[in-house]
Amino acid sequence: MDNYTDNAAAITAVLSNYFNGVYKGDSDLLASAFHPQALVAGDVNGQAYFKTFDQYLDGVKNRKSPFELGEKFRMEIISIEIINMIAVAKVRLPMFEFNYHDLLSLSKINGKWVIANKLLTNVSI
Repeated sequence: MDNYTDNAAAITAVLSNYFNGVYKGDSDLLASAFHPQALVAGDVNGQAYFKTFDQYLDGVKNRKSPFELGEKFRMEIISIEIINMIAVAKVRLPMFEFNYHDLLSLSKINGKWVIANKLLTNVSI
């Protein structure tokens, strides 16, 4: 998998696991998309947000998912940029009356793409 098309497809699959893990509250699927040492940082409505991946995963596990609340799936990939074995994905996750925008850094580790870090913010509509 050395060409752009194959890497973009693999990254898109990781992002699909991320979206579906968040949407359905599926912690195993969500964990499959992230490096276990990933960090999650940013702001939500001007309040600083910083967690380890384990802390983030616990939050997802202990809340009702958008799916359980009957929300429509509206998550989308805005862009992906790939340089060698690193990538940045810009994605949007509208849910829970928020309009989250994430910048996800990905790294290809042992032949597998994973999210290494997540930056997030809520953008008013």
